[in-house]
This record gives sequence, structure tokens and C-alpha cells, in this order.
Amino acid sequence: MSVQQEDKILDMTGVACPMPLLKTKLTLKGLDAGQILKVIATDSGSWRDIPKFVGNSSHRLVEQREDAGEYLFWIERGEG
Repeated sequence: MSVQQEDKILDMTGVACPMPLLKTKLTLKGLDAGQILKVIATDSGSWRDIPKFVGNSSHRLVEQREDAGEYLFWIERGEG
């Protein structure tokens, strides 16, 4: 169980690439700076794509882990 407190959860269970990444981008746009988005994905491409996107943005990947075929990400919304 994560110690992160998320402000919003995006459940992309069963959704194929590239939708988890695209929905993550759109959902982050709707958050305020400093808020935390938890993303749950089952598409293995998410493990690579989401951290790469976050690394090239103003957002911050707070935590990332895999749990029984689910890929979990906690992303802090950055400025801009």
C-alpha cells in the first residue's frame, strides 16, 4: 500500500496503448499544481511511456511500482 495521498485516480485497467498515456496527459491538465494523480494501468507499454512523458515535462513522478500485473504511478502536477 502506498503512502502517497492522491487527489485523483485514473483507472486505465484493460485499456490498450496509447490511451493510458493520452488520458494521463489530459487528466493532469485538469489538476492544480502540486496535486497528485494516481494512474492504474495494465498495458505494459505504460511502464515505459508514462515515466518518459513525466521526465520530459514539469510534472514529477513521485512513485512507480508494479503489483500483480498492474502498473501504478503517482504523479505530482507541475507548473505550466
